[in-house]
Amino acid sequence: MIAHIELHNSVVKIDFSNPISIGISLEEKSQPKCFYAPDFKIQAVEMEDFIGDTSKGGIVNFKNVFINPHGNGTHTECVGHIASEAFFIKDTLRQFMFPCTVISVEATVDKNGISSITKETLSKALDNKSHIALAIRTLPNSIDKTTCDYSHTNPTFIATEAMEYINSLGVEHLLVDLPSVDPEFDDGKLAAHRIFWKYPADIQIQKTITELIYIPNEVCDGDYILQFQILNIALDASPSYPVLYKKLN
Repeated sequence: MIAHIELHNSVVKIDFSNPISIGISLEEKSQPKCFYAPDFKIQAVEMEDFIGDTSKGGIVNFKNVFINPHGNGTHTECVGHIASEAFFIKDTLRQFMFPCTVISVEATVDKNGISSITKETLSKALDNKSHIALAIRTLPNSIDKTTCDYSHTNPTFIATEAMEYINSLGVEHLLVDLPSVDPEFDDGKLAAHRIFWKYPADIQIQKTITELIYIPNEVCDGDYILQFQILNIALDASPSYPVLYKKLN
């Protein structure tokens, strides 16, 4: 299925039959997690003489899913993640397709062994151009990202100056292959989140952050069309399935 999309006063073609997944599949035996969240779990409903599992003799599969969106796999969040007010992702993300730039960057490690994405690194990759959606792939890009338990590892994060730079480029949808844009241990400051959403002074309720993506190595840096897929859920975050489409012209 070839679609012609008008974008910035020009028409681009994309092939809807060839999506590129940058979301991590949620599976009980193989899953990334962070912040000490319990494991993602699927459990058949059992009551009296009923079991919701056909492999165990049930007539249908009828199962509960236990998930912490922030701690289990790819998720998209809104300002409700840090706000005292109630903001829901189902209300924030009302449009689902955007032009998106994919970049690959290496983290900078300081003398204390703290790893972060800096403004200097981003400015070299982005050349001060504006972007609506930005997907950041950190290098090296091991497949282990899809199964890693990041808890108590203080993984790479976005430095505050880098997040200010991201805002200066007009980014409204930020996607990272990190468990968080902030450090694991920051005394609850959540500075990068607050900068991105300009909370609480000038709240940017239309903006989203997607964490724990995985961009395969064969996907080149460059410009794509991004599509979000989320749950219609009254929560600050949703498990998500972002996909990219190559531009055909």
